[in-house]
Amino acid sequence: MLDIDAEEATGIIESFIREYVEKSGAKGVVIGLSGGIDSSLVVTLAARAIGNENVHAIFMPETSTPLEDFEHSRLIARKTGINYNTIDISSIVHSIVGDDKLDQVSLGNIKARVRMIYLYKYANLKNAIVCGTSNKTELLIGYFTKYGDGGADMMPLGDVYKTQVYKLAAYLDIPGEIIEKPPTAGLWKGQTDEKELGIKYEKLDIILYGIERDWKMEKIAMETGVEVAEVKRIYDMVRRSEHKKRFPPIPKIGFHTIGIDWRFPLQLDDE
Repeated sequence: MLDIDAEEATGIIESFIREYVEKSGAKGVVIGLSGGIDSSLVVTLAARAIGNENVHAIFMPETSTPLEDFEHSRLIARKTGINYNTIDISSIVHSIVGDDKLDQVSLGNIKARVRMIYLYKYANLKNAIVCGTSNKTELLIGYFTKYGDGGADMMPLGDVYKTQVYKLAAYLDIPGEIIEKPPTAGLWKGQTDEKELGIKYEKLDIILYGIERDWKMEKIAMETGVEVAEVKRIYDMVRRSEHKKRFPPIPKIGFHTIGIDWRFPLQLDDE
């Protein structure tokens, strides 16, 4: 049910990147490269779509960044031939946190938002747009930081489930060591996606696929081999994170209101 035609999907995504950059009038894209499978795939797709000389990747480690991410980010940068910089954000994060005692999630959000600021700084310098790396699974359940890694001008993998990301990565010959390592946001030591989410991506994606298709919870549970309560837990994650996927709510006063009934793109009379 989660099969994907890798050749067709990569073609669609590359055309999307190419057309979006052209219509924006930008000269390229800026991507936060983490050394993980999602950002490695986006960098590869962008390089194929608009040329590696127009892709600017920034690796932004801090004290909790796994050492293998340093190696893997350099590996994919060399393989694709893109422009690549490393910026250690440890001191910036420390200056923001100060003496405050924050939990891991709050601290992780700060790190993600610092990275977003750097990405937009470089986008301004390069007359480029920020290309996000979140996939459909992450977006649906809200597994991203609002105004952090969720802050981007486009999301090429936004309609690709995590398990499908692996298929596209294999098709585009992403290095095996990147594909095979446990997915992690690297926001604190020992953190992995599946440990934090409490479910394997293989099961999570089927649950989300069922929600997307409006299946009954009982059918989703049967298809995935989990309890109905687990399906409901994931459904609640999708529901509770809706605010992350919407423009900040606005009370309706005018004739057409942004985020409610304002239509884009505008159709002018002389077109």
